[in-house]
Amino acid sequence: MSITVAATPSGGPVLPPAAKPWYAQLYLQVLVAIVAGVLLGHFAPQAGEAMKPIGDAFIKLVKMVIAPVIFLTIVTGIAGMRDLGAVGRVAGKAFVYFLFFSTLALIVGLIVANVVRPGAGLNIDPASLDTSKVAEFAEKAHESTITGFLTGIIPDTFLSSLTQGNILQVLFVSILFGIALALIGDRGTKVLSVLEDVSLAFFKVVSIVMKAAPIGAFGAMAFTIGKYGVGTLANLAMLVGTFYFTSLLFVLVVLGTVSWLCGFSILRLISYLKAELLLVLGTSSSESALPALIEKMERAGCPKSIVGLVVPTGYSFNLDGTNIYMTLAALFIAQACNVDLTLGQQLLLLGVAMLSSKGAAGVTGAGFITLAATLSIVPSVPVAGMALILGVDRFMSECRSLTNFIGNAVATVVVSRWEGRLDTAQLHAALHGEALRVDQLPAEAVPAE
Repeated sequence: MSITVAATPSGGPVLPPAAKPWYAQLYLQVLVAIVAGVLLGHFAPQAGEAMKPIGDAFIKLVKMVIAPVIFLTIVTGIAGMRDLGAVGRVAGKAFVYFLFFSTLALIVGLIVANVVRPGAGLNIDPASLDTSKVAEFAEKAHESTITGFLTGIIPDTFLSSLTQGNILQVLFVSILFGIALALIGDRGTKVLSVLEDVSLAFFKVVSIVMKAAPIGAFGAMAFTIGKYGVGTLANLAMLVGTFYFTSLLFVLVVLGTVSWLCGFSILRLISYLKAELLLVLGTSSSESALPALIEKMERAGCPKSIVGLVVPTGYSFNLDGTNIYMTLAALFIAQACNVDLTLGQQLLLLGVAMLSSKGAAGVTGAGFITLAATLSIVPSVPVAGMALILGVDRFMSECRSLTNFIGNAVATVVVSRWEGRLDTAQLHAALHGEALRVDQLPAEAVPAE
C-alpha cells in the first residue's frame, strides 16, 4: 500500500492519509479475487479455464515494465554511488548470501525428504508412466548448458536486453551502463538527472498497472483450479503438504532467525508485503510483484543502489523455494519408484541442483525445467518419474514463488545492514505502518492517490 506524503518546510513528521475504506485495500481486493477464482474454477471448470487470457494479460502488463524498472533502478543507484568499490562490495556480499542460503535450502529439502519420505509406499513402475507431457520440459532442460547459460547473459544488442524479458541480460547492461555513467563523473550528472525523472514516471506506471492486480489474480487462479482441479491435490497430498510445510519452516525458522538477528520481525515483513504476496499467490509468479518489491524495499529504508542490485539478481540466484522443491521432488520421485539413493548419490544430486538452479527465472514452470535438468544428469532417479508430479506442479509453483519472494526481501534488508546503510528508523516505521518523515522517504516515494 502506497504512503501519501505532503512536504513540510520543517521536514517534521508526516501524518499518514486517512485510511482507505476496507473495500479499497489492494491486498483485500486480491484476496477476494483469489477466492472468487477458486470458486469459479471449482464449480465451473470450463469457465475457469476460459479466464486464462485475463491472467496472462496481467502478467504481460507487469513484464512490460520489469525491464525498464530494473534498468533505471540499477543505473541510477550505481551512478549515484560513484564509488565503484562499494558496488563491487555489495555485489560480493549479495552473492555470498545467495550461495549460503540457496545451499541451505537444498539441504533442508534433502533432510525433510529423508525424514518424512513422502513418496514411500507408492510403488510406481517408471515404465508405466505417460512421459509425453514432460517431454517438452526434458528437452528444454537438455538444451540448458553452463556455456549456454553464461553466453546467454550477453544480449544481441543493448536494446534487445530491454525487449526480450531476460532479467540477467537486463542486469548485465544495467550494471555496465551504471558503471560507465559513474566513471564519466560530473559530465554524467545531466543524464543521471533525466534517468531519475524517467524512473519516477515508470514507478507511476507500476502503480497504475497494480490497480489491475485483482483482475489478474482472479483470472490466473480460476484457470489453475479449472484446469487442474482441487481434487488433483488429493492424489499427491503428501508431497504438496510436505513441500508447503518445509517452505513454511524455512521462512519462519531460517529466515525468521536471520531477520531477528538483523533487528526486525519476519512476520512484520510478511505483513508489510501482504498485497504483493497475495498477488504472487494468485498469479503463481514472483515476477508479477517484482517492480512493487523494488519500491517497497526502498520505502523500508534500503538504499536504491542496494535494492537495484540485490532484488533483480536474487530473482535468478536466490531461489530458496525452488531449491527446496528441487531436492524434495527429486527424492519423492526416487522413493515413489523404489530407487534407494546412497548418501553419495544424494550429495551428487545436491551438487547438480546447486548448479542447475542458478539462473532459473521466477516464472511458472521454471522450477519444473530445472528439476528435469537435474534428473537428466543424475541417472539414478528416472526422469520419467516427473510425470507423477506434473499435475500438482502448478500448486507447488505458487509456494516456490512465495518463498523466493520472501527470501529476496530478507536478503535486501540483510545486505543493506551489512553495508551499514539500512535506515532502521524507516524500516521500523514501514513495518509497523507508522508515519514517516519527508526527509526519510526515497525519491521514488511519489504521492499516491
